[in-house]
Amino acid sequence: MGAVDPIRPVAPPLTGRVILTQQWQRVSILHWRVPSDRIARFFPAGTRPDEFDGSSWVGLVAFWMARFRVVPGPALPYIGDFPETNVRLYTVDDNGRRGVLFRSLEASRALTVLGARTFMNVPYQWARMSLDRVGDTLDYRSTRLTGARPSSHIVVRPSSDPVEHDTLADFLTARWGMHTVIGGRTRFVPNDHETWPLRRASLTSLDDELVAAAGIPVAGPPESVLYSPGVHARFAMPLPPVR
Repeated sequence: MGAVDPIRPVAPPLTGRVILTQQWQRVSILHWRVPSDRIARFFPAGTRPDEFDGSSWVGLVAFWMARFRVVPGPALPYIGDFPETNVRLYTVDDNGRRGVLFRSLEASRALTVLGARTFMNVPYQWARMSLDRVGDTLDYRSTRLTGARPSSHIVVRPSSDPVEHDTLADFLTARWGMHTVIGGRTRFVPNDHETWPLRRASLTSLDDELVAAAGIPVAGPPESVLYSPGVHARFAMPLPPVR
């Protein structure tokens, strides 16, 4: 196994041809600690749980996806703008590349769900969703329209307090790729975006079934609650299989 890449809040140069661009807006980012041995079974060949402060972490991330574009085409109207909520884990592969492993991604556009599942093998789920501003809070709601129909309701109050020089926040958000299985092989899909403009946030209320539905039971409030007005992200072609 190679040396593990350092955590870098600034994206490294993007490797390969850009295939997708998108904006992530009004992003609320919740995290709990989770023992690595409880989640190791979810990780594809050639990857393992990445750890910070002696444990791995599970994230519940809710936001508005905007201006989704398949390069070189234009931004897609309607199907490229929608709420999303995802459950994610953190990976490191045998080449030392740190990334994200998605356990589920709720989205309200059926065509987008189908396309992402077909071409990138990421576990998008069709859901009825909304994102509303209520006073000084953001209210995220989601109910999956298939299977057991797990739901999520998150209310977050962002502050004006910026997050700076926070090594945990960097570990959780400065992720420059995802791991997925394409054609039976583990692939790394690199991405980049500007440095996250993060703020502290408080959790007003949480009624979530998505993390448990992903097979990752957690207890109590999240240890980390962050907010960002958003970033513009680019994804490149999947790199060769993990060796």
